[in-house]
Amino acid sequence: MRHSNPLILLAICCALVACGTPDPDPVVSAAPEALNYPDVRRGDHFDDHFGERIADPYRWMEDLDSTEVAAFVQAQNDLAIPYLAAIPLRQQIADRIGALWSYERYRLPVSQGGRYFYRHNDGTQDQDMLFVTDDLAAEPRELIDPNGFSDDATIALATYTVSPDGNTVAYSTSDGGSDWKTWHLRDVASAQDLPDLIEGTKFTGVSWDRDSSGFYYSRYPMRADGSYDDSLQVSVYHHRVGTAQSADELIYSITDHATRTPYATLTEDGRYLVMGIFDGYQSNGIYYRDMQDPSGTVVRLLDDWDAIYNFLGNEGSRFYFQTTKDAPNSRVISLDVADPTAVPVEVVPEQAEALESSSLVGGRIVASYLRDAYSLVSVYALDGTHERDVELPGIGSVSGFGGHPDDPETFFGFESFTVPSAIYRYDVATGERSLFKAAQVDVDLSAYEVEQQFYSSADGTRVPMFIIHRRGIELDGDNPTLLYGYGGFNVSLTPYFSVSRTVWLEMGGVMAIANIRGGGEYGEAWHLAGTKLDKQNVFDDFIAAAEHLIDSGYTSPRRLAIQGGSNGGLLVAAVEMQRPDLFAAALPAVGVLDMLRYHTASANARQWSSDYGLSEVEDQYRALRAYSPVHNVVTGTCYPPTLITTADHDDRVVPWNSFKWAAEMQHGQGCANPILLRVETRAGHGAGKPRWMVIEDIADQWAFIAHHLGMDGA
Repeated sequence: MRHSNPLILLAICCALVACGTPDPDPVVSAAPEALNYPDVRRGDHFDDHFGERIADPYRWMEDLDSTEVAAFVQAQNDLAIPYLAAIPLRQQIADRIGALWSYERYRLPVSQGGRYFYRHNDGTQDQDMLFVTDDLAAEPRELIDPNGFSDDATIALATYTVSPDGNTVAYSTSDGGSDWKTWHLRDVASAQDLPDLIEGTKFTGVSWDRDSSGFYYSRYPMRADGSYDDSLQVSVYHHRVGTAQSADELIYSITDHATRTPYATLTEDGRYLVMGIFDGYQSNGIYYRDMQDPSGTVVRLLDDWDAIYNFLGNEGSRFYFQTTKDAPNSRVISLDVADPTAVPVEVVPEQAEALESSSLVGGRIVASYLRDAYSLVSVYALDGTHERDVELPGIGSVSGFGGHPDDPETFFGFESFTVPSAIYRYDVATGERSLFKAAQVDVDLSAYEVEQQFYSSADGTRVPMFIIHRRGIELDGDNPTLLYGYGGFNVSLTPYFSVSRTVWLEMGGVMAIANIRGGGEYGEAWHLAGTKLDKQNVFDDFIAAAEHLIDSGYTSPRRLAIQGGSNGGLLVAAVEMQRPDLFAAALPAVGVLDMLRYHTASANARQWSSDYGLSEVEDQYRALRAYSPVHNVVTGTCYPPTLITTADHDDRVVPWNSFKWAAEMQHGQGCANPILLRVETRAGHGAGKPRWMVIEDIADQWAFIAHHLGMDGA
């Protein structure tokens, strides 16, 4: 359940507009009156869990195509949308986001077949376009413009992979934010699509044949009605360019384990088809097929499920992996697959810092580390000799360093909270760095400063937190503050630039990002300390972050909002259940909220059990039951104002998680603080949203917390 960077929601004040603060709307800004929530049917369904009868009165919501669910969504939107629209600052918020967001943006170039490919947005387009050029110094030409894929710009260009000869691009599209992807082929010379169409995929990439004649990919099985079944495993197929998908060759299926799924990569020399076998987020398998072996035998090279192994590339029969095997902070090893008796050889030893990612490029290993949640990068020879550290522009986050084993160059991106994204070309042999493109945002970022503080959690664990604010703020406990967290799936929250955060800073707000357990900031041990029976550590860390902000004089409970999405939506909801007194507003987005049934939604959702556990296992059930937001609403408790957001096309974290919790919260709310559910009807989990929809979404959410933190005079 990986995720792209979440949008941090913003608020705004009179400093951002020409006139003074608007007169408060008497309906919205008056002392809160209890809302008239829609009538929602409570059923009588119960489940038995180890002798305990657990009510599930909203089980009917799991039928997302029913007319009753559609009526529920409409009723909730009919309540939420007018409420949000009536907040006086909402339109000013939307206008300011749009104005600040209108800056030119570039994505990392991909070099293939003597050409460069990269995405670009002029700052006003709903979707990034794909361009191609033979020379980075020359004017590129347009190759794919997804802005015309649909009238409302909700069909996005999701991913793309260029053939080795640079003549064909395989690109996937997502409709309305769905994880389901459709793959197309575009001829680079003519900028026209070929007839080929690949459907039935979600999380797969494609791996091209060395002669560019076809590619490998993974897809779900087809049902009798022609739809694809994502409750089952994917299989690896091979597609030949110019043929129908129905003619694709089945390459490999796993038949001896019901939840393991294969994804294939052809090595750069075309000799080996390497398959990463996925089943959760704590371990995996590696299989391979020697393409020169006429028997087509698949060798189960690493099948003990004792660690994570990420395949980096090969030199002949020697494979390189980044792994957590015997190294919680990760290391790089190699293994000669031509020798059945070979044992792994350590190439880059485990360091004190967590190894976040690594790549085999230019005949070297480029390793990106995290030190207290910011990036460090080192370059190693293939024998493990440390050649140099990469000089970075400052303290922040890096991305990139991809490419081929024989590429002389690679590209990386750098950004921080107060540094917009810049892209650099890097000569792997010499270490020379040159700027390719840098974003120019029309705002004075020197007015803000970034602190990193450490605080103690409930069990004494030392946890870092970034705090960003205007220089010279007064620590009087009265600063409106937004605390963001995630805490799961080995995801690290590192410094990155955000338009929404910048506007929050413009009006004098404080932004705090807590690097809590469950993430990957300090390696696998930090991740595991926030999983399964230890998941409460995540919530304790977040609560302690809030208390630190209050005790240090940054804010107070009446001026503190919390926000998180997906697994972070679970974080916000669970913490709100445990400490409703600590926060003035909450923004849980696309959350995993029914922890006893989250895994029933799809095969992908069941994979999250490596972090959460399963309600079918007694000790895991009791841990889940203790914090599951749907099951911990206490009727009569006064919960803080809460805006729950989700999308009816979210097929990653299905929206009935949010539907159930919203209904239960409205049913049990013990005071007039609003509990609102806002459902987007042309979006999914978040990726691929058009610019206009992102702005509207942020404006809704940010107006909500601005109002309830008293930023509009309420």
